[in-house]
Amino acid sequence: MTGFEVRPAEPADARAMAQLYATVAAERDGIATEPPVDIREAAGRFARTTDGTIVAVGGGQVIGMLHVDVSRFGFAEFGMCVDRSWRGRGVGSALVAAAVSWCRGRGVHKLCLEVFPHNAAAIAMYRKAGFTEEGRRVRHYRRASGEFWDAIIMGLPL
Repeated sequence: MTGFEVRPAEPADARAMAQLYATVAAERDGIATEPPVDIREAAGRFARTTDGTIVAVGGGQVIGMLHVDVSRFGFAEFGMCVDRSWRGRGVGSALVAAAVSWCRGRGVHKLCLEVFPHNAAAIAMYRKAGFTEEGRRVRHYRRASGEFWDAIIMGLPL
């Protein structure tokens, strides 16, 4: 895990986060969001919701981000994206480790996520971090193409 740092997001990161989000969405295979992404709207939303958001910064750029939503029931769910050129270099693992630590510090008892079944690299990384498959949402996400994609639900008791 060299060449980048992981830290809590700041409102000043919002535009860079929105640009990363739009770039990953344009790939149309790793996250639920697809283009077009309104950068201005996304930046505004990200600036307002930095609590629970962790960023990875490399080369002066936001190269990854993860946002945790804590439920009133004591569990949390997260979504994450990493710039394609930084994947496979420990960025995702570092973001997940930071999220686990952040959740433990807030008394969260379980951390959950959804991942597309074709995202084998992400599934392997989550398993390595201790997450296990808990179920599947069948034909859950409607894609712009008209297809319906499943989502694997994974969880990690804390």
